[in-house]
Amino acid sequence: MQHNLKSIRPFIGSKDFKTSRAFYREMGFEEVLLPPKMALFKLGDFSFYLQDAYVKDWVDNTMLFLEVENLEAHLKHLKSLNLPQRFEGVRVSELVHNDWGSEFFVHDPSGILWHIGNFK
Repeated sequence: MQHNLKSIRPFIGSKDFKTSRAFYREMGFEEVLLPPKMALFKLGDFSFYLQDAYVKDWVDNTMLFLEVENLEAHLKHLKSLNLPQRFEGVRVSELVHNDWGSEFFVHDPSGILWHIGNFK
């Protein structure tokens, strides 16, 4: 069976919808507000839905992996935005090298964990 997949769009929650929206706009995502309690964030052909919904166990266990072509440049760009100084709870790690590839981590204002990396 052949599938002609076009996209996958995860849904993530937010502790403070307004703060999370501002955070993702600062990261470079384009926002499409979907009233009353959701927004679509796009970057190129990739996107996800941010909801004005918070369930602690769900948000605390949400992880996304974003594969990028130039990992070092992406990390340098995100660090230049000073996100941890501007958004409470945000963290941006250093690079971690693994046998499968490399990655760094970003925690959003709600605690969503982003793995940003590339594969060997």
